[in-house]
Amino acid sequence: MAVERTFSMIKPDATKRNLTGKITAKLEDAGLRVVASKRVWMSRRQAEGFYAVHKGRPFFDELCEFMSSGPTIVQVLQGENAILKNREVMGATDPAKADAGTIRKEFATSIGENSVHGSDAPETAAQEIAYWFAETEIVG
Repeated sequence: MAVERTFSMIKPDATKRNLTGKITAKLEDAGLRVVASKRVWMSRRQAEGFYAVHKGRPFFDELCEFMSSGPTIVQVLQGENAILKNREVMGATDPAKADAGTIRKEFATSIGENSVHGSDAPETAAQEIAYWFAETEIVG
């Protein structure tokens, strides 16, 4: 198994409900280590840049509006197979389909307000990490 890094975000719906600590604890309990973390209130422009891959899709405007509606926590996680592990801990995008004990099953309120985001591949993780963090901010 390879030690790798992945990107994780706690979305505005979760920060508004003060779930940052509970969500981070679930990630750490799964063996992931937070090696960078900061609270940001992304601008609409930052949201559009971060989610540019979805530009042109019907949900793009709503997604960018939501992501710029309140603070988020952006994080870099490190651990054995961190990308897959983070996605397992997050659970299915639709909280109704998420497994018991996952973040989305426990905390998400809908498909759109699903509390967390995580990278889906090594290339995506590298891009998303670089979008929010300078290399000097990642300490692990």
